Amino acid sequence: MPKSRRDKKVSLTKTDRKGLSEKQQIIEEIQTCRQKYENVFLFTVQNMRNSKLKEIRTKWKNSRFFFGKNRVMQLGLKLISDEDKSGKLEAAMDLLREQMVGQCGLLFTSETKETVLDWFDSYIVDEYARSGFRATQTVKLEAGPLEEFSHAIEPHLRSLGMPTKLDRGVVTLYKEYTVCEKNKVLTPEQARILKLLGKPMAKFKIIINCCYTAAEFEVINSRDAESKNKSKTSSTGTKKQKSAVVVAVGDDTDDDEEDEDSEMELDEDDNASCDEEI
Repeated sequence: MPKSRRDKKVSLTKTDRKGLSEKQQIIEEIQTCRQKYENVFLFTVQNMRNSKLKEIRTKWKNSRFFFGKNRVMQLGLKLISDEDKSGKLEAAMDLLREQMVGQCGLLFTSETKETVLDWFDSYIVDEYARSGFRATQTVKLEAGPLEEFSHAIEPHLRSLGMPTKLDRGVVTLYKEYTVCEKNKVLTPEQARILKLLGKPMAKFKIIINCCYTAAEFEVINSRDAESKNKSKTSSTGTKKQKSAVVVAVGDDTDDDEEDEDSEMELDEDDNASCDEEI
């Protein structure tokens, strides 16, 4: 039988790569926000959930969030206008860029530092744990009926490893079953069972690490930003200088390691991701 011309294989994995023009747009937006807003905060996220980030963006409509590739955001903070004659802004931006290690984001806002810290300290949301998370408690199920589950889900529960059966149309455990143990890493099956049982163990939280306000740079929650300088200190044999506020500047070649994670930039209109380095 001859092959049909319509029988063509189409790859579903092809995606359009974001080019240099989109990166330049992100850099320009960061520069615009730096001039528009009074304060800039560097933050990290515990137990990342995109839905929660969208909720925060909605509540902070008068501010601007960037959660993208560190190298691109650093370029947006690096270019300083000629109006900074004293050099304070340039020095503060240098300190802020040094703290951009790993997965982190920027918040541009005109709200005061006290308002930002109080709001984010109180914003903690319970979330279901994912695989790889260490269980915070031991969960055991006694043998007997599980009336919260429909009979249609019983095969799925059995596929997850639970000793279940249907007894007169009711999902029933025919023996005691331990879902997880405290301080042990969860498997994908255990994480799914905990979600079905409605037992959240993780907490979504945004941590403010440092900020630039009123022409001053301040470290609020210190990070391991000195890890990027390990190769430099080991080669020179010099002792690292410890400081509560200022962190030693690393080489540009070490910054490439922090850009390996998939990241995205959050703005008011759409979510843009940066897949290449400049």
